[in-house]
Amino acid sequence: MSIWICRACGAHSESRSGPPPKCSICDDERQFVPEGGQEWIARETLASTHSNDWTELEPNLISIGVSPAIGIGQRALLVLSSHGNVLWDCVPVLDRKTRDRILELGGIKAICLSHPHFYTGMVEWSEALGGVPILLPQADLVYVTRTSEHIRPWLGDRYEVLPGITLHRLGGHFEGSCVLEWEAGAEQNGALLVGDTIQVVPAKGWVSFMYSFPNLIPLPAREVRRIASRVADIRFDRIYGAWKEKVISSKARESVARSAERYIRRLES
Repeated sequence: MSIWICRACGAHSESRSGPPPKCSICDDERQFVPEGGQEWIARETLASTHSNDWTELEPNLISIGVSPAIGIGQRALLVLSSHGNVLWDCVPVLDRKTRDRILELGGIKAICLSHPHFYTGMVEWSEALGGVPILLPQADLVYVTRTSEHIRPWLGDRYEVLPGITLHRLGGHFEGSCVLEWEAGAEQNGALLVGDTIQVVPAKGWVSFMYSFPNLIPLPAREVRRIASRVADIRFDRIYGAWKEKVISSKARESVARSAERYIRRLES
């Protein structure tokens, strides 16, 4: 069985007879098939041309990206804690140096994902790091492009991964879209890792919410109102988004509430 990686979104797929005919992630209305058509890269080829970059964002939080960028270009975030380490979101490539560094830090207890666009290499990461459980909301299992015995479905709106590290299913972008609450982040004031379940935008101190970001399909007001209500019950002061520049360093909880009010007002005006 060969592993093929979608050049457009980074999703991994298995095939016995060459590249798959299509990428189910790109084929969904929230993403897109490039104008030139679907292109695939053999995993072995990508491993020889790409590597991971590694940046400490604050004590016990590490950003792991891919250089040169491939697919959507998101980063993964490695949260370190005395109870074990957690990987938030994933990228298409895991090089040997990064694997060894993670193992030196004690490995990881779980892989948690914000939504299917960032599932990418989750199975490869799990296997390379010793069969790490991949925690996925039941609602989004249909979007898995490479199955694994290590996938652990969960139900409900809240899942404690480790003490002080909790998944919250907010929905919106996908039915199972999640954020990760890290209580020890932001100097013990709490940090929220959001993928693009909540999107940090260029205007300082603001976020947004969308059904599709590249295709500019908004969420209905009722969904944004529900998400804002859920987030209001989480204690946090900082937000880390899916890309390097996507950070709200302080007063992020207020930013989400203010942004949701603006979004709803514009939809209902």
